[in-house]
Amino acid sequence: MFLRALLAFLMVPVVVTGIVPFMLSLYDPYKGQGNLSGLIILAIGLMILLWCVRDFYISGKGTLAPWDPPKHLVTVGLYRYVRNPMYVGVFFILLGWAISTASPLISGFTIFLFTAFYFRVKTHEEPWAEEMFGTEWEKYKNNVPRWLPQTKAYYPTNK
Repeated sequence: MFLRALLAFLMVPVVVTGIVPFMLSLYDPYKGQGNLSGLIILAIGLMILLWCVRDFYISGKGTLAPWDPPKHLVTVGLYRYVRNPMYVGVFFILLGWAISTASPLISGFTIFLFTAFYFRVKTHEEPWAEEMFGTEWEKYKNNVPRWLPQTKAYYPTNK
């Protein structure tokens, strides 16, 4: 399972948050000076992403890849505060890239990607979670916001 998780990590986030923004920054004729403070935001996003990948692997017994999703609903770690912390981490990484390179192409890529994430979550991931986890998902969904973290942690009562 570790190799599946590693492969999923290398195929999805490394490409989306590493290779694509790097290539866009290299070939963006409109990029400006940039600001190194973006690297701090990028690092925070990377820590969030790695934490979530770990929770998917350990608590969920699956990976972040759509072809190998978690077998258990993940409600630990950052998932106690927001339903989609992995996407929040990806957003921070891309925002960090955009700030550190001052690249309009990376900014546009970030907006496009998050529009796609929003529709994927609404039309695929949430219906799948409802079907897969039933009332456990309903309780979680009713207590944890989708995108903006809450300050109070969620602790399921039925575990």
